[in-house]
Amino acid sequence: MSGTGRRLGVGIIGLGPAAQPHARALLDLQDQAEVIWAASRTEERARRFAEDFPFPVITDLDEVINDPRIDAVLVLTPPAAHAEVAGRCLAAGKHVLVEKPLELTAARGEQLVTAAREAGRQLGVMLQHRFRPGSLRLRELLRDDALGEVEAAWVTVPWWRPQSYYDEPGRGTMARDGGGVLLTQAVHTVDLFRSLLGVSEVVAAEVRTTGLHDMETEDYVSALLRLGNGAPATLSATTAFPPGRPERIEIMGRRGSASLVGGTLEVRYVDGTGEVLAAEGPTGSGANIMDFPHDAHRAVIADFLAACREDRPPAISGEDALATQRLIELILLRGLDPTA
Repeated sequence: MSGTGRRLGVGIIGLGPAAQPHARALLDLQDQAEVIWAASRTEERARRFAEDFPFPVITDLDEVINDPRIDAVLVLTPPAAHAEVAGRCLAAGKHVLVEKPLELTAARGEQLVTAAREAGRQLGVMLQHRFRPGSLRLRELLRDDALGEVEAAWVTVPWWRPQSYYDEPGRGTMARDGGGVLLTQAVHTVDLFRSLLGVSEVVAAEVRTTGLHDMETEDYVSALLRLGNGAPATLSATTAFPPGRPERIEIMGRRGSASLVGGTLEVRYVDGTGEVLAAEGPTGSGANIMDFPHDAHRAVIADFLAACREDRPPAISGEDALATQRLIELILLRGLDPTA
């Protein structure tokens, strides 16, 4: 694995909608990685994928896991299959990048993190909002204390998914997805928010399923939080806000404020100066769940490939993603049992 010049052999397991931006990113990164196999247990799904991308397809997962040409595997299956598939890849000596969330539960995610550690392989998670240009710039501003002491913050995810989305087998169920809006959709924004500001406490939460959806898990969550520095914060997330609006993170500091709306960052300082960094495209907040560019996916995968070569944790490691999943579980637990 050493040597930054060699292209890594890559396998893809899981060829549903989530595979589209990964595959486009890998086409862009052909100087760094060669896709050896793209695999799905479903022949029809493999056939449709092959119509869109020039990668060899296969329905035999064992062939991918055991192929000695493959250094790393992108596991893009539903969360319920991550432990089995990613675990087998790690045991076979492959590095693994899994689609969000890490697993169905934090406990299962912890087992996967442990498996990667014991195998001596890298485990990354696709939480690409961290690699948007606006997110990277906001992280710089916070690191440099440009906004001053943070006094309060808000995180809002007013997305929309029609009932037809949840009518697909397994959508919005505990068995397949592990949760509703918070773990399946808002996880990206919650992860970015937590990584930027830290969350030390979940003060209160409300969790419910609205009348707009017939589904097992929640489509609305609100919470009162304490940031890492003790300042107050509020969270609101839903998939019941037609037609869907971009997610939003807002930060109030002593020297100024920052609003990250979708991928657009606007900063205003108390002295009247400021800056705006425009978004690179839509965010998939509405009925078209794949309506977003693949630039951030490409950045995450490029970092992951470099981590495999350099034998270092990726920027978004399994352990880091586990902290976000634990926060989500705490919010849900507090919403369902206020005494927890």
